[in-house]
Amino acid sequence: MEVTFPGLGLEFNINREAFSIGSLSVYWYGIIIASGLVLACIYAFVRADYFKIDKNKLLNTVIVGIICAIIGARLYYVLFSWDDYKNNLMDIFYINKGGLAIYGGLIGAILGGGITCKLQKQELLPVLDVASIGFLIGQGIGRWGNFFNQEAFGSQTDLPWRMVSENTGNVGVHPCFLYESIWCLLGVLVLHILSKKWYHFKGQIFLCYMVWYGFERMIVEGLRTDSLYMTFSIFGYTPRVSQVLSACIFVTGIVLLIIFRKKRNVKNGDNN
Repeated sequence: MEVTFPGLGLEFNINREAFSIGSLSVYWYGIIIASGLVLACIYAFVRADYFKIDKNKLLNTVIVGIICAIIGARLYYVLFSWDDYKNNLMDIFYINKGGLAIYGGLIGAILGGGITCKLQKQELLPVLDVASIGFLIGQGIGRWGNFFNQEAFGSQTDLPWRMVSENTGNVGVHPCFLYESIWCLLGVLVLHILSKKWYHFKGQIFLCYMVWYGFERMIVEGLRTDSLYMTFSIFGYTPRVSQVLSACIFVTGIVLLIIFRKKRNVKNGDNN
């Protein structure tokens, strides 16, 4: 498939399939997602000592978190696309055909990881802090899988960085995958520096992740044409599921940062 960015003079010929082994096809999407996951795990284990996390327990948490992330990503997508599956329930298990939602994956990973932390008597907040930077690594890299699948793009635009392909109807569209990739990878740098220079309380980095990612997704989701929609309308506008969830996450992150910061200041004042 030919993909061009005419305003930038860039042109690519892409193929969803990376290679095949006999009758088994291996796709770029899976390779890229797996690469992002591996790099995220490497980062978490490298920084585990800094956050005072037991690496053996972290390994258990990561394994369970990955499994739950896959399940959560699929269930989230199926739940909000139920009409496509209610008459063909077996299709729910065919994840090779697509249909994984990032927010479902995050929810699954946090729930599975949280339960594992509880069972291991492992402190959850430091794990969430280091994991949140890992999430951004995985999301920033993983979004390029959408490029090879030519999905997760936005509405028509004439901006210089517009993307054109057969899947976009041969018209210029917002490369939403690129917007999110850049924002997430920039977030890795920002939160990494924050964790080294201004790490004041456990859970701080995770709350900053909520604010950072929630803000971007709330905006970019509004540009996409393949979103999952809510079942109600507000003043004639049907909000997107991820847009509403992102707004809630963004606001919740800000409120909790303020509350935790005030509690820290009060505690430090009492100590003095």
